[in-house]
Amino acid sequence: MNTLDLATWQERARAVKLRHQAFINGRFVDAQGGQTFATINPATGQKLADVAACQSSDVDAAVTAARQAFESGVWSRQHPRDRKRVLLRLAALIEQHSEELALLESLDMGKPISDALAYDLPETVKCFAWYGEAIDKQYDEIAPTGPETLATITREPVGVVVAVVPWNYPLMMASWKIAPALAAGNSVLLKPAEQSPLSALRLAELAAEAGLPAGVFNVLPGLGPVTGQALGLHMDVDCLAFTGSTATGKRFMAYSSQSNLKRVWLECGGKSPHIVFDDCPDLEKAAQAAAVGIFSNQGEVCIAGSRLYVQNGIYDTFMEKVAQFAQGMQPGDPLDPSTTMGAIVDEAQMRNVLGYIESGLIEGATLRTGGGQTRLATGGFYVEPTIFDCPRQTMRIVNEEIFGPVLTAQRFDTEDEAVALANDSIYGLGAGLWTAQLGRAHRVARRLRAGLVWVNCYFDGDISVPFGGVKQSGFGRDKSLHALDKYCDLKTTWINLL
Repeated sequence: MNTLDLATWQERARAVKLRHQAFINGRFVDAQGGQTFATINPATGQKLADVAACQSSDVDAAVTAARQAFESGVWSRQHPRDRKRVLLRLAALIEQHSEELALLESLDMGKPISDALAYDLPETVKCFAWYGEAIDKQYDEIAPTGPETLATITREPVGVVVAVVPWNYPLMMASWKIAPALAAGNSVLLKPAEQSPLSALRLAELAAEAGLPAGVFNVLPGLGPVTGQALGLHMDVDCLAFTGSTATGKRFMAYSSQSNLKRVWLECGGKSPHIVFDDCPDLEKAAQAAAVGIFSNQGEVCIAGSRLYVQNGIYDTFMEKVAQFAQGMQPGDPLDPSTTMGAIVDEAQMRNVLGYIESGLIEGATLRTGGGQTRLATGGFYVEPTIFDCPRQTMRIVNEEIFGPVLTAQRFDTEDEAVALANDSIYGLGAGLWTAQLGRAHRVARRLRAGLVWVNCYFDGDISVPFGGVKQSGFGRDKSLHALDKYCDLKTTWINLL
């Protein structure tokens, strides 16, 4: 429980150490050419630090270090119990430094400090600990052959893994890729988003303290078109795992085809439908879930329930309740523990969100609440929680991922209509539905084209269950034991016993 007040967090923010160099082969280094980029505090618009902007030569150095570490076996062939011990130690260090890491996350991308402490950091700790515990509990297989042969199926690490992660949950999303990749015995290069590199660089320091050998874990801050492209095209990277926009995911697929056909795993955009039937067992709870499902983390959530579909008979009553919850989630100072909604990550993203709001008005949507920039005197990038009543499914704000605090709402009459509207999207990441009928819950959940479906809740989950989407939301799964499959090769060994 966070007991610190705003003044204390502000004091800590002034004193916190900001690591700004890349972490390659076990040490912090400047970019070889001296290039840097500014990381900005979205709550104030002020620069936090100039961070190393890695170029292709830095990528080469990091990949070489990772390959050498992998081939040496210092991690890849280390006893499972020893790898387990290191990851558990890293989880403990992250927990020990949770307040510092939460502060870095809040300063760098604008999320409320209370959210980072209550959710982001505990989930990151849980992820590293869970995969650490899984290391010595994975068994290989023996195929069912005749008595004259023995066929074994063994899982082996793929080699050098690149993790390219987004800015909305910098540490947590990174952990979903780093932890299983390391657990499987790979060397890992982390490319954090340029908007939020600070916590990743601190993580590198903690990883070294936990006992990860030099070269096994590297952090390469930099710009996507430079650092990200160099990693995507590199001929000695075996696997690239990405979370971010669908457009960027497609570029990484192209980079793979242009280089060495490295496997690429994508968790991309979403435009998740949230369906409320007129037999919803708790309208108050559903309305709160609808508001939290889009306005938490400033709406910068890939699985945000950004499309709300409400059955006609309860539409007006339900939308009034959602608007009331939205009014209670107004943006505030991210370092204030009472803040429930912080700042948009940067000015460009704020302008993008405001552009979508303007588009909705032009196309004829009715603005129910919000719709503007706020807290202008701070110099930060804040947008009000915004709700539109939308007359048509074809509107841009209904179809395109906004990645901001903008909810579109539409009416429906029948179950078939709700499913058709929900599935009418290029995306298929998450979906939610509220009903008191068990048969309807099963029926609709099966018909929804999404990787995750929530019934009578939204956002619930655990590290033990898979996370990922279908259609243009990507493929492959983070979390759960299934994530290990992305970072392993299967080898068959056929032995003639005669």
